[in-house]
Amino acid sequence: MTEQLWTSIDQYITDLLVPADPALDAALKASDAAGLPKIAVAPNQGKLLHLLARIQGAKKILEIGTLGAYSAIWLGRALPPDGRLITLESDPKHAEVARANIARAGLGDLVDLRLGRALDVLPQLVAEGAGPFDLIFIDADKQNIPAYFTFALQLSRRGGLIIVDNVVRNGTVIDADSPDPNVQGVRRFNTMIAAEPRVSATEIQTVGSKGHDGFALVLVTADA
Repeated sequence: MTEQLWTSIDQYITDLLVPADPALDAALKASDAAGLPKIAVAPNQGKLLHLLARIQGAKKILEIGTLGAYSAIWLGRALPPDGRLITLESDPKHAEVARANIARAGLGDLVDLRLGRALDVLPQLVAEGAGPFDLIFIDADKQNIPAYFTFALQLSRRGGLIIVDNVVRNGTVIDADSPDPNVQGVRRFNTMIAAEPRVSATEIQTVGSKGHDGFALVLVTADA
């Protein structure tokens, strides 16, 4: 009953504040048709990312974990005409679906999808001087979040925002003895940001159509 209530409230918010959108709806349908995991952010969370990017005045955004590009479309639409979003995806099938969704949304000139393991591509971004990014969204495998965050910090500027999704994991984040490598990855990340003097961070737990989870907001307060 509780999860039904959460989902109903998400639907109420979405119906009221996130109207149907052909490109976003098509991206979800294409992802479902291709058999991609149903783990894209919820519509109201997608709009939250969009609003945070606009509040940030972001011109350069990095996304780690593209999936079907649902969140990439939300973030890409927040960019000015001369902006740029680099999004990283390790799965060729996911990347193929994402590229088609990005093109359908009219964002092909703004979004640069890089295919490859993020831990291979991130050093390349550092080497090519792709940063600093105004906003970085981390939504990939959780056991590697600490490594992704280390690179994100290198690729950020003072005043940059790093957002990390899925940090509560249905409450299991508080289990120090969890055998789940994703839980342990989140816990290591939490320890890192608690001790990192160059950032100020908080985490918000959420409930909704995606269950019980949460996200981290990390403000970079000093140069990396």
